[in-house]
Amino acid sequence: MPQGKLYIGTSGWVYGHWEGIFYPENLASKDKLKYFSQHFKTAEINYSFYHLPRPSTYQNWHSQTPADFIFAAKASRFITHIKRLGGVKEAWQQFIENALYLKEKLGPILFQFPPSFRIDLKRLESFLKILSKNYRYVFEFRHKSWCDKKVYNLLKKYNVAWVIADSPSYPKAEAITADFIYIRMHGSKVLFASKYTKNEL
Repeated sequence: MPQGKLYIGTSGWVYGHWEGIFYPENLASKDKLKYFSQHFKTAEINYSFYHLPRPSTYQNWHSQTPADFIFAAKASRFITHIKRLGGVKEAWQQFIENALYLKEKLGPILFQFPPSFRIDLKRLESFLKILSKNYRYVFEFRHKSWCDKKVYNLLKKYNVAWVIADSPSYPKAEAITADFIYIRMHGSKVLFASKYTKNEL
């Protein structure tokens, strides 16, 4: 069996406490992505969760990164948290049309759901049906009710990856539902704060 490619990155690349630790002191904000992409091959776009990036913003990110760099765009919280997949066809079309300005650097699109969102197979499949098969998608469910074989089978049907999340706060199910795997390491002991040992990694 041929080996797949491994991409390691972080959730976002703009953090003040990285100054002097990862980023050189006084590195301009506009140069951080370029610097980041010299050390990692991928990054999640957090900005797209809170705002709708303009095509020019995506084009700028594309131009700052090497040819083999891949972005994982986080879907809008309007889709995942406010509407919770219901009646979002227009919002989704607007999101993906802009994200396509990343061209070949557009990797998986991450749908991160709130812990209060419980299993709803009908709503899930209705949304999966509107997704183009030309792109990759990953779903991170944070309520334990989603850890269900019916959910896994539905995701497999559409080749959508289940996020394997390492965190004491969210359900952990090592379900393989697509032809690729997506792992998010949130902190094995403390959410967004735990350090990982080499053995854990």
